[in-house]
Amino acid sequence: MDGSFASSKKRKVVLTKVLMYTTGFCPYCVITKRLFDDLGVPYNEVRIDLDPSKRRTMMEICQRQTVPQVFVGDRHIGGCDDTQDALRSGHLKVWLEEVGIHV
Repeated sequence: MDGSFASSKKRKVVLTKVLMYTTGFCPYCVITKRLFDDLGVPYNEVRIDLDPSKRRTMMEICQRQTVPQVFVGDRHIGGCDDTQDALRSGHLKVWLEEVGIHV
């Protein structure tokens, strides 16, 4: 099997998920996780407090140090306030639907 096909297929799978960088002690992370839980939207959580290399990766990707940092597909949403604003404006629903998650 061609390696580029496997890589592109793997990338597509990764990009169709909700990804959230968090810590175990951040109240804004709890609020944001609850938002997705209430919507019934599954997400992958990356705990940067458990692995410092994950914090570096997060900072390289989004140029931010704070958590949570939320991604829908390959779109960086931002933090807790950004995610709540996107929900209120209706943008979050559109972005979720773009990656095949219907709420």
